[in-house]
Amino acid sequence: MRRIEILAFENAQLLDITGPLQVFASANEEALAAGQPKPYDAIAVARSEQTGTTSGLSLATALLPDDDEPIDTLMVVGGIGVNKACEDAALVDWIRRRSARARRIASVCSGAFLLAEAGLLDGRRAVTHWHRCKEFSKRFPNVRLEPDPIFIQDGNIWTSAGVTAGIDLALALVEADLGRKLALAVARELVVFLKRPGGQAQFSTMLSLQESGDRFDRLHGWIIDNLRADLSLPALAERANMSARSFSRHYRQATGRTPARAVEDIRVEAVRRLLEQGLSVRQARIRCGFGSEETMRRSFLRAFGTTPQAFRDHFG
Repeated sequence: MRRIEILAFENAQLLDITGPLQVFASANEEALAAGQPKPYDAIAVARSEQTGTTSGLSLATALLPDDDEPIDTLMVVGGIGVNKACEDAALVDWIRRRSARARRIASVCSGAFLLAEAGLLDGRRAVTHWHRCKEFSKRFPNVRLEPDPIFIQDGNIWTSAGVTAGIDLALALVEADLGRKLALAVARELVVFLKRPGGQAQFSTMLSLQESGDRFDRLHGWIIDNLRADLSLPALAERANMSARSFSRHYRQATGRTPARAVEDIRVEAVRRLLEQGLSVRQARIRCGFGSEETMRRSFLRAFGTTPQAFRDHFG
C-alpha cells in the first residue's frame, strides 16, 4: 500500500486534513468493491497524539514517524497555525528530511508556507490560498507563485489552493495512481459537485464580481438567467437605468472589468458547467448565447487554457 502521511499542527484547518483523508479512504473502498487490494494507508501525523484544529475539534494524530520508515506521499496542511508551525525549526527540519524519502510531496492551502520554509519550493511553480498570496510572495521570493490555479504539479511536488481545493488535489493524486475511472468513482461517491481541472481559477466569476459590492448584483442575476439575450453595452445600460457611458464607467469602477468582459466570463463559466454535465459543445454554445463556435472557443481557451471539446472529452 502507498503510505500517505498528512502533517497536521496546532490550529490547522480541519478540512485540509479530513478532505484528503476521506478521498483516500473512499479510494480504498472503491478498490475493495472492485475486488482489488486497498491502495492507500493514509494517516494524520503531528508532534503530539492530540492536535487541535481551528474548528474547535481535536484529532487523534500519530506521532511523527522516524526518518527511515517507508513513505509514499507527504502532504502538509494549512490553517491559521501555519505561521507558528513555520517557526518550529524541528518540525521544518522533519519536513525536509521526510520529503527526501517520499516519492512525492504535496501541500493543501497555506501548507505551502511550510514547504517553502523547508526550501522545497525554491525555483518551482506553486499555489496557495488566494488570500495569502501577497504575504507568500514577500516571504518566499524564490518561489514562482501563481495566484489562480486550483492546484499545480511541478515535478514530484504538488501544491493546492485554499481548503476544499485539497479534495481536488487528492482526487488528482488518486487519478495519477489508479486511473481516471476510479478517481471519478470516488468523486461521485463523495458527491463532489465536479472534478475540477488544476488550471481552473480558485473562485468563480460570480464570486469575484460579488466581492466588488452589491451595486450590480441584480443585473448579474439577470444576466445569468438570460445568457441568450442581448447583453450588449447599450442593453445592459438600459436595464441598469443609466446611459451607456455612465454605466460603462461605474461598472468598471465597481468590478475592475468592462461589462463586455464580465459577460464573456459569465458565459464561459456557464459553458464549462454545461460541458461537465455532458452537453455537447454546440448545445452549450447555444444555451450560453455565444454567436459562433469560434468566438466561444477563443474565449474558453483564454479562460481555461484548453478548447471546449478537449475540456468536455476529459471532464464531461
